[in-house]
Parts: sequence; C-alpha cells; structure tokens
Amino acid sequence: MAWAKVQDFTDPFLCQTAIHAADVELYPTSSGAFQAELTQIRFNRLWMQRFHQHLPQIAAFAIKPGRKAICFLTKAHQPVVQHCGMNVRSGDIVVNDFDMVHQRSEADFHNGSMSLTLDDFDAATNAICGHEFPRKALKHLVRPPPPLMARLLVLHQLVGQVARTTPGILESPQVIQALEQQLIHIMVRCLTEGLPSNMTVGNYRHDMMIAKFEEYLEANPNTPLYLQQICEAIGTAERTLRIACDEHLGMGPIRYLALRRMHLVRRSLLRADQSTATVTKIATDHGFCELGRFSVAYHAMFGEPPSATLQRASDDDGPFVMNRPSSLASDCA
Repeated sequence: MAWAKVQDFTDPFLCQTAIHAADVELYPTSSGAFQAELTQIRFNRLWMQRFHQHLPQIAAFAIKPGRKAICFLTKAHQPVVQHCGMNVRSGDIVVNDFDMVHQRSEADFHNGSMSLTLDDFDAATNAICGHEFPRKALKHLVRPPPPLMARLLVLHQLVGQVARTTPGILESPQVIQALEQQLIHIMVRCLTEGLPSNMTVGNYRHDMMIAKFEEYLEANPNTPLYLQQICEAIGTAERTLRIACDEHLGMGPIRYLALRRMHLVRRSLLRADQSTATVTKIATDHGFCELGRFSVAYHAMFGEPPSATLQRASDDDGPFVMNRPSSLASDCA
C-alpha cells in the first residue's frame, strides 16, 4: 500500500532509524543543533526519499538485502560529497551495493534516493532497455546525460513537494501508478544511458580496510583503543590506515573513534533511566576513562555538560535498538 510521510528531526538517532531501505548511523562532525528533514514516499514498488541535513556529517550505512538503491545530490552547486573515497558531484548517481559504506558530507546537505527490489529492478531494465543492468564488482558512480538527470531531479522534487504540501493527491491509485512508472522509467534510463565511473583497485582496498576498521570499533565498544593495537587487529600499517581514513572519513582513525563514541554516549544519556544511570558509568561503558577530558570534549561538541543531557533523558522514545551496518556487511560478504 502506498504512503507518504514528512518528518523533522532534532535527534540523529531518531532520524537514522526512520530511514528506509538502509541501516544507517549518523555522526555529525561539528557542534551545533542537529536539524534534518526526511520526506518519504513508498509506492507499490518504488521507495523514494528526500533528505536535508544542516550539519556536516559522516554516515555509515548498508543497503538492506534484496533492494537496488541509488542516491544523488538534489541541490545544484553543493559541495562535493565523499562516498567511499570517491568524489560525488551534482549530476552523479551513486549505485549502492549491500556492503557497508561511509559517506562524508558538508553542511546543508541535500540528498535523494530511490530503490526497487532486485526482481523489480531487473524486470524494469529488461522492459525498458531489453537487457539487465550489469553487475559491477566494484562500487561505482554513473553520470547520466544532463537532460535525463535534469528530468529525474525535477520529477523527484515534484513528488517530494506533493508529499509535503498536498499529500492527499497521492491517495489516488491512478496518480500513484503514473508517478511510479515515470520515476522508474527515468531512473532506469539514467543508469543504463549514463557514463559509469568505477572505483580504482587501490580505493577499493582502502574501502575494505575502513570496513574492517568499523567492525573492530563495533566489536570493542567499551575498551580504550590505541592506533597500533587497531592496526595489528585489522592487519594494516598505521600510515595506510591514516590515508584510508582521510580519504573516506576526512579525519584520522583516533579522531573518528572519539567522534563515534561521543555520539553513542550522547545517545545513551538521552535514553537512560535517570534514577539509576550515571554519566561515569555511561562514559566508561563507551571507552572513556579520562572523565575530565571527556566532559570538556562533550561540552564543546554538544554545548552542554553530559550531566545536563542525562537530566533531560526521556523514556518516551521507545526501545533503543542500534542500527549495525557493519554487522550487515559481515552477513552479506
């Protein structure tokens, strides 16, 4: 059954759990209030989303098995986005696989996505082009002819605007069918008529290294970690890991570790039971042992001490279940 939904978020965790077709972890990389808008339209076959986030961020995500998903920038002249170390510009389409990826974006990030089940995607490409879309061993981008990409962007924006301002229009089965068919048709043509750009082998090796790095961080959530220890565990040289992290994350491995854990601490503080939880316990559970330094860094990132966050904790947000894109990557390898 088709539906449309428009949501505004001030909490990265609530935002990431609302995203469909992928398991996502969002880590804003600068201080400031988190603000995001998510518009979702689920047709009978096609799922589409429009996403706007105000802070720069790193997103770690994996597409859910069984769907072919694409994403692209929806606003012209946006800063370049780093997707698995590749530069993504306005006019490019990212073709996503099922393994975990890291995407780094600047402030005022506007992004769109579309997905079909694998069977529906293959059926559509066969019907429109007479052949299936080729399976690629390496992650890749597609740059469609500008007129086709412009049509996709206009139609995607139109449907998003309808969902936001006049959602009742989408209750018509005839309208739903017409819009879905147009979106699928232009999506397939953009992919099959576009110019592909694959990852280099070296970039792919770095991408696999970052995936191992993420899995190791996930497997050791409450342990103080050091760079030499991490490199030994994932089987790489320190210099190589630093280069890979700079390409994919825009920062060194230890800084990313601290950023990741800081956001997980805040998430836990906001969802803690105020009658039993303590800042010390939550911080040490996430590997922060120097509590004075932790408190200063936390205040600088979020504009308040961790004790203030704990005092605002609410039990109204429902069960706390983390997305695990790196676990998904392991299952699908």
